[in-house]
Amino acid sequence: MNNVPADDGAAMGRGDSAPLKLEQFLPYRLNVVASLVSQALSRIYAERHGIGVPEWRVMVTLGQYGMMTGKAIGGHSHMHKTKVSRAVALLEKRKLVTRRANRSDLRESFLALTPAGRAMYDDLAPIALDFANRLSEVVDSADRAAFDRAVDRLTERSAKLAAEFAKGKGAG
Repeated sequence: MNNVPADDGAAMGRGDSAPLKLEQFLPYRLNVVASLVSQALSRIYAERHGIGVPEWRVMVTLGQYGMMTGKAIGGHSHMHKTKVSRAVALLEKRKLVTRRANRSDLRESFLALTPAGRAMYDDLAPIALDFANRLSEVVDSADRAAFDRAVDRLTERSAKLAAEFAKGKGAG
């Protein structure tokens, strides 16, 4: 067992001169915010309805758009097809989502909320919106438009960088 303290970088005198400091690294900071927000919000829908993050994303996407394929849900919610498939299976088992075959492509199905699924969505939507309002109220009202633009730009740039790295261009 290693007895080095948790702040071993600072204890060994390297913290201030390190070229990369985790707590100042934008990707890490964004991940921390996303993780904390997701944890807090997921407690609400887990406690009220016993669903997890993937199920929540499927339900909200279907609540917004009505009927979609699993592939379209994955694209919209940035979830891998396996996660979407598992979430849909759980929601179907609980009779919250219904599936209808796509006659023009039998490999995929159209998914929609059942009346019980719509009722759950209708119950959770105002709670989620209140959560979002409480979260965003820490940004001064005069700064909100700039903040929204910054989030949009970071999202766009992240998508471009992800595509570049997927193509093998990388950082070099």
